[in-house]
Amino acid sequence: MTKVHPKFPNTCDESLCDSKAAVVLTVWKKSLLFNCDGFTVYNANGELVFRVDNYMNCPRDNIVLMDASGFPLLSIRRKKLSLGDCWMVYDGETERDPILTARKNVNIITNRRSLAWVSAKKTVLYEIEGSYGQRSCKILDERRNKKKTAEIKRKETVIGGVAFGKDVFKLIVESEMEPRVAMALTIILDQMFRSS
Repeated sequence: MTKVHPKFPNTCDESLCDSKAAVVLTVWKKSLLFNCDGFTVYNANGELVFRVDNYMNCPRDNIVLMDASGFPLLSIRRKKLSLGDCWMVYDGETERDPILTARKNVNIITNRRSLAWVSAKKTVLYEIEGSYGQRSCKILDERRNKKKTAEIKRKETVIGGVAFGKDVFKLIVESEMEPRVAMALTIILDQMFRSS
């Protein structure tokens, strides 16, 4: 059986590795805890980086992104009484001053590729394009002339090219974006397009 994240030796020489290189994360849509719904995220070395654990009977309006040890990094909450699907991202477990707001694109007539818009203090920062159902999305930076800052892609095995299902995929994060923010946006996409 193929592992979700097989450990391979690090082939990158320390002198050649640049901190400006993209971070490749393996996202597994499965919680580490029994009877929970969530995500488990590994880095290129196979080490646990992020996790999300939501109990099955709890409402999905409040999600906490944690580091490997369970420390809360970001809280993701659905905005109540809003037109359309809107999610707020807060630092840690606070409920004041959201750092980001993500809104689902409901105008498919004028912009079919756009899934969502991400803003901070009413300034649009990112546009998310593609298909979350196919695990093929790009997060584009509106301030940098739509430069790709993160990408969601299907994960394939190194040997044989066998694709995993939709529950295992890659999140490639460029140096311009924090990996925790890219993961928060991935969680929001999963909530917005849950049946996809």
